[in-house]
Amino acid sequence: MDRQAHRPRNVGWARAAAFLYGDWGTSKAYVIGLAFLAAGFSSLPTILAVCALTGVVGYNYILICQNFPDGGGVYSAARKQSRFLAVMGALLLVADLTVTAAMSGWSAMQYFGVPKPYILLATLGMLVMVGAINYFGPKHSGSMAFSLAIPMVLVVLAIIALSAPHLSLANLEPSTKSFSGKWVAFTGMILALSGVESIANLTGVMKLDPSSTSDSPVVSRTVYKAILPVAIEVVLGTALLGWAMLSLPKEFKHLLEERWEDMLRFLGEQYGTLVFGFGFGKVFGIIVGLVVGLLLLSAVNTAITALIGLVFMMSQDGEMPPAFGKLNAHGVPWWPLTLAVLLPVVVVSISNDLESLAGLYAIGVVGAITVNLGSCAINKNLRLNWFERIIMGLTFVLMFAIEITIAKTKPDALFFAVCVLGLGFGVRALAQHRAGLRTLTVSEEVAAAVAPESIPGFRPNISSSQTILVAARGLNPVLSFALEEARLRQASLYVLYVKELAVTFSGPLQTAEKQRWQDDKDAAKIMYAMLESGRQNGVSVVPMFAVSVDPAGTILDLSATVGVDILMLGTSHRRTLVSLLKGDVVTEVAKNLPENIQLVIYG
Repeated sequence: MDRQAHRPRNVGWARAAAFLYGDWGTSKAYVIGLAFLAAGFSSLPTILAVCALTGVVGYNYILICQNFPDGGGVYSAARKQSRFLAVMGALLLVADLTVTAAMSGWSAMQYFGVPKPYILLATLGMLVMVGAINYFGPKHSGSMAFSLAIPMVLVVLAIIALSAPHLSLANLEPSTKSFSGKWVAFTGMILALSGVESIANLTGVMKLDPSSTSDSPVVSRTVYKAILPVAIEVVLGTALLGWAMLSLPKEFKHLLEERWEDMLRFLGEQYGTLVFGFGFGKVFGIIVGLVVGLLLLSAVNTAITALIGLVFMMSQDGEMPPAFGKLNAHGVPWWPLTLAVLLPVVVVSISNDLESLAGLYAIGVVGAITVNLGSCAINKNLRLNWFERIIMGLTFVLMFAIEITIAKTKPDALFFAVCVLGLGFGVRALAQHRAGLRTLTVSEEVAAAVAPESIPGFRPNISSSQTILVAARGLNPVLSFALEEARLRQASLYVLYVKELAVTFSGPLQTAEKQRWQDDKDAAKIMYAMLESGRQNGVSVVPMFAVSVDPAGTILDLSATVGVDILMLGTSHRRTLVSLLKGDVVTEVAKNLPENIQLVIYG
C-alpha cells in the first residue's frame, strides 16, 4: 500500500512570517551599506526605489501563494508551463540559496566582530557546522527563526527611535550619474528581494482557512497575514534606516564606507552614543551585532535546508539522479546535504569579501523571481483578475530587464549563473539518459492521454472484523508480538514502514506516490519476513509503506484512515542528542491518538 508523502498543515501565520523574516528581513543588514558604498550621500532615491520594488514583488507573491496552496515556489509554478523552465528556475534558485548561505554567513561574522583576517576561516567553519547539524534533520529550524525574529524587530525599532530626532535631508546630494548609470546602480542594490521565494515554498504546510478542506486547500488568510507585516517592515525599515545612515554628519563618510558591512551595528553605536552617551552606544552596538548576527546564522540554516529540499525534490521528480534521493538514518538525503554545504563553501573560498559575494547574489534571486512571475502571469488556470495579471506581467517585464542588466554589467555573476545552469542541466541529462528516458515532442492530445493523472487510481478494499496496525523500523520484538496477537485474535495485521524524510521544501513530490516497499531494501526485509511468518501462522498480513516528513502524523493518519482497533509501537532506542533534535514519535502518537484506538507500546 503506497501513499503520497504526508505533511501536516501546522504552520500558522506567525510562524510563517517569522520564517520569511528570518531570510527576507536580514537583507537590511547589508543592503543599505552596499547602497552607500555605491552612491554615497546621493543613494536615498535608489534606496526608496528598491523599497518600492520590494513592496510590489511582495504583493505579487501574495497572489502566487494564494494560488499555490501546496507549494508555489519557482519550481512548482514553472512546472505548470514546462519541465525545462521549471528546472531552469530551480537551478537559478540553487544559485540564489548558495550565495545566500555564503553571504549571510560572512555578514554574520562581521556583525559578531570577528577580525577581518579570520572571517574567511570562521565562515567556512560555520557552514560546515550548520551542515553537521542538518545531518539530523531540520526539526526545529522554524522555531529558531521565530525566536530570533522578535529581537531583530525590536532592534530595528530601537535604532529608528534613537535616530528619529536626528533625521535630516541636509546631507543629501543630487546624483551626477546619467539615467543608465542610475539604473545600473539600482540593479546592483536589489538584494532586499532576498528570501521572498521562501514563503512560496512554505504554503504546503500552512494552516488552512476555516472554510477550506484538505481536498480543496485554501491558505489565503494565512498567506496575507504572514507576508503583509513582513513586507511592511522590510520596506519601511530599509527606507528609514537608509535615511538614518544618510543623516549622519558628512565627516563620517570614511567611517560609513569602512563599516558598510555591519552598518546596522554602526548605526546603533552612533545613535546610541548621540542620545545616551558613549557607554550606552558601545553596549547597544554589541547587542545589535549579536541579534543581527544570530538572525543571519538562522538565514544560513534556512538556505541550506532549502537547498537540500530543492535538490531532493528534483531527484524525486526524475530531474536529478536517483542517488540524490538516498536518505541517511535520520531521513536527510546524503547528496543534497553534501551539495548544500559544499557549494557555499566553494563560493566563500573563491570570494575575497562581502562585496564580491553581493555581486554574485542578485542574478540568482532575480532570475528565480522572474521565472516564477512569468510562469504565473501566463497561466490562465490561476485565479487572477485582469488587474492582478497586468501588475504581475509588468513586474515580470521589470524583473527581466533587471536580470539582463545584471548579466551584462556583472560578468562574474553571469559566469557563476552559467556554471550552475550548465552543471545542473548536464547532471539532469546524464540522469535521464541513464534512466533510459527520451524527450519527444508530441501533441497536447497525446500528452494528455499518457499523463499519469489521466490514469485512475485503484485502492484495495480490505476489511476484517478486527485490525491491528504495527509500525516498525526494523525486525524487532514488537513485530513478533503483533503477529502473535493477530493470530490469537484472528485479526488482520497491517505492517507499516514509514520512510522518514527530513527536508523543509514543501512543494509536491511528483513521484512519491510511485514508491513501493519492494524498492526499499529495509522495508522489503521486514515485509517479506512478515508475509512469510503470516502465511505460516495463518495471519492475514497487509504491507503498508509511506514516505513522510512527519512519521508520527503519518502513523496517526493511517490509523484513522484504516480504522484499526489496536496500534502497536516499539519504544525508541535513539541516542539522547538525536531525540532532542528530532523529537520522539511514540510520545507524539500517544498524545494525539483517538480514544477509540487502543495503543500498545512494546519494549
